[in-house]
Amino acid sequence: MNYKIAVLGAGSWGTTLAMLLAEKNNDVVLWAYEKELAEVIKTKRENTFYLPGYTLPENIYPTNSLKEAVEACYIIISVVPSHAVRTVFTSLKGFMPDVPIVSATKGITIDTLQTVSQALKDILPESTFRKFITLSGPSFAKEVVKRLPTAITLAGNDDILLKELQKLFARPYFRVYTNMDVIGVEIGGSLKNVMAIATGCSDGLGFGHNTRAALITRGLAEIKRLGLALGAQPSTFYGLSGIGDLVLTCTGELSRNRTLGFKVGQGMKLREILDEMSDHGTVAEGVRTARAAIELSKIHNVPMPITQEVYNLLYEGKDVHQVVNDLMMREMKEE
Repeated sequence: MNYKIAVLGAGSWGTTLAMLLAEKNNDVVLWAYEKELAEVIKTKRENTFYLPGYTLPENIYPTNSLKEAVEACYIIISVVPSHAVRTVFTSLKGFMPDVPIVSATKGITIDTLQTVSQALKDILPESTFRKFITLSGPSFAKEVVKRLPTAITLAGNDDILLKELQKLFARPYFRVYTNMDVIGVEIGGSLKNVMAIATGCSDGLGFGHNTRAALITRGLAEIKRLGLALGAQPSTFYGLSGIGDLVLTCTGELSRNRTLGFKVGQGMKLREILDEMSDHGTVAEGVRTARAAIELSKIHNVPMPITQEVYNLLYEGKDVHQVVNDLMMREMKEE
């Protein structure tokens, strides 16, 4: 049976998921915030800006209309940036169908310090929110679109719905696991971007594998501490959306957050890097998340030294060499 599926967000990941879902003869409506982008995809059958070189199948229908995208759809896949989630779903109120929502967005909002599920709980009717699912895990869009073997996690509170969506997303190259720990999956997927900035910075400074391994390991400890304070399950952080996504983002050259950190380590100014990324239409979620994570760590009294130094580096203009010294010379402690 084929379905009408709405994918909100026509970046590289949104376009990739649209192509994956279109493989089983589903009609996929791909919503682009930029009207010009929707027209380009429609006429060229290619997302020349975010995912060049891949022809979109005919059963993907680009649009700039939110109403057109979600009308009579079976499911909504949200791939909009974390800072835009509230705006987009507030705009949907009044004509959004009562269907499952799968969020493929990773990040924490700065203004409300909420994950996507927490933000949507304030906006959606209770019946719709009960069908909320989050998708996360180690998954670069450019590898998924090449059909390289990938494994991800779907997390939600409805086991029957999770199994149904597991079948919807699963492909021979795209293995899907289920999880009932929504907040843990969201925190792992968000905070790993902060650690990727740290490891990228280390690589930019010319440090070695020892340093990178230490940052990943101690970074995971920080992510887990904050996650547990927010109600997550410990085991989640040793799964695909925890250590899996963390390793990928901290070591993969396709990682935008690692790339940003690498350039900071080489001496580039943050504003210059962000302007350069903006010119290419990309976002490093870790920059915003670092600020939100520090606020959450204060509220919940959770020590997060690496995150704190990433924040100091990005927002306080702290010298990168001083950051390294201060992390290494902290008071000795047990692991």
